[in-house]
Amino acid sequence: MRLPHALSPQSLFLLSITTSFLRIAIAQEGFCSAPPISTTQPLYWKVSNPTLSPTHLQDLPGFTRSVYKRDHALITPESHVFSPLPDWSNTLGAYLISPAMGSHFVMYLAKMQGNSKSGLPPNHVERFIFVVQGMVILTNIHGNSHKLMVDSYAYLPQNLEHFLNCDESATLIVFEKRYEQLENHIPEQIVFEFRKLLPTSLPYDFNIHIMDFQPGEFLNVKEVHYNQHGLLLLEGQGVYRLGDSWYPVQAGDAIWMAPFVPQWYAALGKTRSRYLLYKDVNRNPL
Repeated sequence: MRLPHALSPQSLFLLSITTSFLRIAIAQEGFCSAPPISTTQPLYWKVSNPTLSPTHLQDLPGFTRSVYKRDHALITPESHVFSPLPDWSNTLGAYLISPAMGSHFVMYLAKMQGNSKSGLPPNHVERFIFVVQGMVILTNIHGNSHKLMVDSYAYLPQNLEHFLNCDESATLIVFEKRYEQLENHIPEQIVFEFRKLLPTSLPYDFNIHIMDFQPGEFLNVKEVHYNQHGLLLLEGQGVYRLGDSWYPVQAGDAIWMAPFVPQWYAALGKTRSRYLLYKDVNRNPL
């Protein structure tokens, strides 16, 4: 016998979605209540080991927080697609930002396995790497080698022959861009072992910033400018405004921002948030 108040299949599905979102609001790992980072976890572990986030929505088929629009994109870990990187050995890559979406640079994750080696970027393309897990050896054509650990990064000018070796495993964030030549200005290879930035001098046509926010801190300026941005959240969580949209974001999320899209960030949760930010500089936008 049919009950007078039985729920239809459509109603049951909507009820399950509502219940899942309620669980996010009260769960300890929700966007508004981040637990302290475990001291047993390595730095940036949420970037190097991405999982569906928030985990409370794993039971919803087809769910993703990723968004692509005309002037910005949010690419979240559950939608990453890894495949072998061209000219790299034993390495899987996931392109998070590329010219196909409107950018003039690429940003990708490179997961190097045991006995792996990097390939070279195309001619006239400069490269920036940042280590989020493991250790790699960077060697240039002159035989100079550097050991790059977590939080280390390096800039490789266009057409500089080099390679990265990894004996065990490592995860890198890689930015690549076709270099915009400026007469009488030549950039040099730079290797960083701690938190520093690329020089602001004219030979360099982009910069990388590491932005740290304590819980409750936010950008003082609602930015609207001609520069493009590429961003990867390394730690913590917060809310990012992009255009007329407001996005909850957390470690492992990548963002592309086109020129002149309104942008603003506020840190939430109980721990600091940190992100790596690309910005083009020192060139006339014409």
